[in-house]
Amino acid sequence: MAKLNLTAKDLRRIGYADDAAVSTALRVMHKHYKHHKPGEAIQLLRQIITSPEAFADDEVLGEIAVHFIEVKEEEVPQQELRSKPVDIVIFGAEQVDHAAIDQLRSAARLPVAVSGALMPDAHSGYGLPIGGVLATENAVIPYGVGVDIGCRMCLTVYDLHAYELNRKQKQLETALLRHTYFGSGRELSKAHEHEVIDRPEFGELALLRKLQGKAAKQLGTSGSGNHFVEFGEVEILADWPERQLKAGRYIGLLSHSGSRGLGASVATHYTEVAKQWCRLPRQLQHLAWLPLDWFEGQAYWKAMNLAGDYAAACHEVIHQRITREINLTPLAVIENHHNFAWKEMHLGREVIVHRKGATPAAKDEAGIIPGSMTAPGFIVRGRGETSSLHSASHGAGRVMSRSRAKESITHNAMNALLQQHGVTLHGGGLDEAPQAYKNINEVMNAQQSLVDIMGTFRPRIVRMDG
Repeated sequence: MAKLNLTAKDLRRIGYADDAAVSTALRVMHKHYKHHKPGEAIQLLRQIITSPEAFADDEVLGEIAVHFIEVKEEEVPQQELRSKPVDIVIFGAEQVDHAAIDQLRSAARLPVAVSGALMPDAHSGYGLPIGGVLATENAVIPYGVGVDIGCRMCLTVYDLHAYELNRKQKQLETALLRHTYFGSGRELSKAHEHEVIDRPEFGELALLRKLQGKAAKQLGTSGSGNHFVEFGEVEILADWPERQLKAGRYIGLLSHSGSRGLGASVATHYTEVAKQWCRLPRQLQHLAWLPLDWFEGQAYWKAMNLAGDYAAACHEVIHQRITREINLTPLAVIENHHNFAWKEMHLGREVIVHRKGATPAAKDEAGIIPGSMTAPGFIVRGRGETSSLHSASHGAGRVMSRSRAKESITHNAMNALLQQHGVTLHGGGLDEAPQAYKNINEVMNAQQSLVDIMGTFRPRIVRMDG
């Protein structure tokens, strides 16, 4: 039987204007109505727009309906914004587009805002800009965290000199192709066993109960877009006793991905919950927050932390599979995550620090800031800079949107650049071409006060979706 083939364009044609609603509808319909005829599916989706309340309690379609159930404005007064934003600090302002700066300034006018910072890799997004950091008081903003909750960098450094990369290239390529799985809806045929899937949170919240089975089948997989798993050359610049690493050049395995469908569903659901009571001007509606002393705020916090641990487990599984295949000895694992909210002490009080596309950089905290397929990534140690809320960039940052990259970069140009840098690419598209990213060296220069550079990672064999 043929499978349902709906596109975002089909949904927008019938009135699905919001990106979050489109994403949820496509995921739900392709999973639960995949054998329906397109006409039947479209008719059902039209009914949800017309009468969303009728589907509110439906275990499956309720996920879509929640995007269209509006609370009457007279029942919930609009939140009053600050007349002036709280203090924000912008690092590398000359490299940051004005839209991202305006977004953070708008977020800094929220009544719950305490302070903010913008990283040099920043560009505009939904809610907070990518590269945006915002401290709030007793409030968490689901879209200030983002859709890919706990998106993570993980680097395994192996006890083998980097010059072995050429000799072992075929073996390393085979391991990547055999043990990595990419795609926005990708699931494995057999659920993976891991202690994170048995966490009690899956039984405590109705939303998580529905997501447990999918989470088990997506464990150890990666998403699309800028998610990758790659082998490359690690150079540690000086002995690093805390990480049991001596200065030298090693083979390394670096991965970047997040919490898959689990995180996306948590973000979408609780953003809609927040919008039900936290009414903001339309252009700021993705900044709706949940008070942490409310049940809904506590529920999101619990789900967010589970999604973050799940993302870490995904990397653990990926690295274990590949390490077994190549039979090398790990010397150290360095990892950090972004798209998350932390309870931290700043300005003499506890605040909630949202880092959307920003890396934690507390004093002596290790992390990885990747460049692009052809540019080095940097292994760093945080300096605990207070003005950045102990944060740094999470990468080079985009200089072109995905659509612009597809329009202005050719396959020949991308392939020539990859060849020039000795990089082998499996998968990937023009939207992720190296030319679409900022100069990582300029980004790093703009945040010298935020991190110390301990080493570099140069990609050599890259695996992405596609």
